[in-house]
Amino acid sequence: MRKLKLQVQTTIDGFMGGPNGEMDFIHFPWTKDIEQYVTDLTEPVDSILLGRKLAEGFIPHWAGVAADDTNPEQAAGKKFTDTPKIVFSNTLKNSPWDNTTVTAGPLTDVVNQLKQQEGGDIIVYGGNRFVQDLIKAELIDELYLFINPSAIGKGMPVFGSLEQKKAYQLQDAIKFDCGILVLKYSI
Repeated sequence: MRKLKLQVQTTIDGFMGGPNGEMDFIHFPWTKDIEQYVTDLTEPVDSILLGRKLAEGFIPHWAGVAADDTNPEQAAGKKFTDTPKIVFSNTLKNSPWDNTTVTAGPLTDVVNQLKQQEGGDIIVYGGNRFVQDLIKAELIDELYLFINPSAIGKGMPVFGSLEQKKAYQLQDAIKFDCGILVLKYSI
């Protein structure tokens, strides 16, 4: 069965975005060690899941990076552009983007069907409500929390939809030269 991985940037106080979705807490520039880690993490991925709001920025951003021969992130841009994407949305009916389909769900059915198909890993990047819904429905197999050396006090919590305590198993903890700590958990 395919694994569903969540890769999410967080603050040290557990937020994946500011109160209005701001992501200015993400620590840049990244160093070579974390860039290689992300390359290795995404190598076996052949499907990307996104919520509509994140898709509206994510897809055009990476398409632009992929098309820019001078951008040092061009390989990552090509990976994200060439990998088929599924956008979950209740408002979009058709995809305005290449290599992307839109679905309204139901979330659990669609994700479980994807996990049963042949293929590589599936990765999800967000947005906030979408990530919370996946966590609440216990659809994530591996969590990759990219903890940035920033605290913002309030915002969009990663685990805000949990209704009861949930235990995770720490698989790895890696400190990168840029100051980001990645915690890998399995369910």
